[in-house]
Amino acid sequence: MQHQNQKLKNHLLSFNLLSAAAIELLVAKAKPRTLKKGDFFITEGKVCNEVAFIKSGILRSYYTSKAAEEFTYCITFPDQFMTAYSSLITGAPSQENIQAMSAVELLVLKKSELDAWAEENVNGIKLLKTIAEQQYIHLEKRVFMYQKDTAKERYLALFESHPEYIKQIPMQYLASFLAITPRHLSRLRKEVHL
Repeated sequence: MQHQNQKLKNHLLSFNLLSAAAIELLVAKAKPRTLKKGDFFITEGKVCNEVAFIKSGILRSYYTSKAAEEFTYCITFPDQFMTAYSSLITGAPSQENIQAMSAVELLVLKKSELDAWAEENVNGIKLLKTIAEQQYIHLEKRVFMYQKDTAKERYLALFESHPEYIKQIPMQYLASFLAITPRHLSRLRKEVHL
């Protein structure tokens, strides 16, 4: 178990906010969970009361339009936290689905336990605030990316930051995330990987 949770410990240490004892207390609350490809962490209409740390695998967040089209708006890779943030914060049903795109190993923390831990530990609230700020920055970067960058620039940025995972993401989800058609993505891949 000690070795199993090392990635989460290292990630928490990287914030330079918590004592080793506080990290141990938090990590001890994390429960392992595995998802098979296609399984869901949360589905639309359910209230999300958990935060997951991704040890391995890839998750995608998507919503479904009124015309029943799926739009992938976020892809999350290992060594990151993931949750349906709006639902977690408000307690309202989630408007998004979070699905495994590969076999996924998670360490899951209940919101109630996380909140109680944060209240009892120096810098606990500051850590949660910092993580929320990072999520906001990621969201803002994605908005700017869609408005400012070309499809090719969006693909290259994703490829450069996560080359080992790109091939694991099904074409239709990757195209949706990049806001292009699968056909356009196919052309881009040929052009980029000549």
